[in-house]
Amino acid sequence: MLGFKDLTLTAIIAFVLVMAMGPVLIPFLHKFKFGQTVRDDGPQSHLKKNGTPTMGGVMMMLAILIATLLRADLNTEIFMALLCMLGFGMVGFIDDFVKIKMTRSLGLTAKQKIALQVILALVISIYKYKAIGSGIQFIVPFSQAGINIGIAYVPVMLVVILGTVNAVNLTDGLDGLASGITAIVSTFFMVFALIIANNAGMSQMAAATLGACVGFMWFNVNPAKVFMGDTGSMALGGAVTAFAIFTNSVLIIPIVGGIYFAEALSVIIQVLYFKKTKKRIFKMAPLHHHYEQCGWPETKVVFIFWIVSIVLAWIGVVAMF
Repeated sequence: MLGFKDLTLTAIIAFVLVMAMGPVLIPFLHKFKFGQTVRDDGPQSHLKKNGTPTMGGVMMMLAILIATLLRADLNTEIFMALLCMLGFGMVGFIDDFVKIKMTRSLGLTAKQKIALQVILALVISIYKYKAIGSGIQFIVPFSQAGINIGIAYVPVMLVVILGTVNAVNLTDGLDGLASGITAIVSTFFMVFALIIANNAGMSQMAAATLGACVGFMWFNVNPAKVFMGDTGSMALGGAVTAFAIFTNSVLIIPIVGGIYFAEALSVIIQVLYFKKTKKRIFKMAPLHHHYEQCGWPETKVVFIFWIVSIVLAWIGVVAMF
């Protein structure tokens, strides 16, 4: 029977893999000038980060993949979950590559990126819909009741998957922010999948993601030696989405992943409000940049957001256990 010792070993394997890849990959990225082009309209303090190697998310993708394949009992569900992580990661990889090749802060066009994401999201949603049949599609937080909305599940999940993946992508804007928050979120799903959902495979993959995120933070905390890029943030978004989908706990994402949700919501509110009034609610969006513009040091913003994520994870425990 799977226990926490097994999950700890899985996390350690992923951690060690990232730690081993870092000293090899980072000089490689430097040598071939795979450097980040920082947004001109972002915080001025970030301009010094121009040229920092990006696409470091490749390390996390490989570590999660290898550790999961080594440690989990392989079945179709695990392969679909890995497809969700790798597929979105590859969309991010292409986006990063275009940014570097064109030496600009924007990669794929919005239409290109959304088209690729929609295809992936449809494949995952349709597979899960057929696999569930008349069973429980969603567990309702704070009630533990299960619901099934029939074929409406597919379009709902399309929105959820795209929303979650892109929210994690928006969260990746400060050194150690997305990796730290995703480590916390992965810990929640690791425990939830093991104890409540009785899904050993997802628990193992969540443990691998936890280990990979902690390993990546060694190179990514301020001042970052490498950025994860869209490669890493979209892969992590795909992983978190997979945990929720395959444990029927999608409705807990706005709680446990509350920072992701707040980051995305801040961008939506900022854009809509500016279009209507030509004024801004936040000094800068996403939300982490707002606090930077308020005078908070980058490290303080990251640390506070980590603390909030831990609190939200505990609320998730109350909601789902």
